[in-house]
Amino acid sequence: MDHLGAGRRPGTFTRVSGRAPGSGILGSPTRYDAGGDRARERARKVETMHSGPRSTGSDPVTDVHDADHRASPVPLPPERVVSAAGELLRALSAPLRIAIVLQLRDGPRCVHELVDALGVTQPLVSQHLRILKSSGVVSSHRQGREMRYELLDEHLLDIVEAAVGHAGEQ
Repeated sequence: MDHLGAGRRPGTFTRVSGRAPGSGILGSPTRYDAGGDRARERARKVETMHSGPRSTGSDPVTDVHDADHRASPVPLPPERVVSAAGELLRALSAPLRIAIVLQLRDGPRCVHELVDALGVTQPLVSQHLRILKSSGVVSSHRQGREMRYELLDEHLLDIVEAAVGHAGEQ
């Protein structure tokens, strides 16, 4: 067991940011029960997908899985590349950080513009910008008394937009 899970029951979480896990982008509460309801709903969907329409005929159901077949391994990029991809996805994992990336798609923004657009506090936006900056997602430059933030790479915007689009289809 890793140091984060030591002494805790499975399915429990520690508050780190002052908000419960699963709270919304703008701090609006959402129900969170360590995945219980979500897991049950997913299981129902999977059961429905796999069971399909019931056959009323006398055709036997056969298993199409070939136990003797072994899939050949898919070549993977070097471990450092996979690790860097994991760090990037971890940096994009917070809903507020996704919202920040989406706000920056039309160009650089000052912190106060992001605060106004997202309806959250300046310290919270600054905290998430710091994470995005340290992960190489955004860069900053001073303009007068303010810091302006911009996306470093359009590929990152593509990743976020694809994830948001996919989530919206479900």
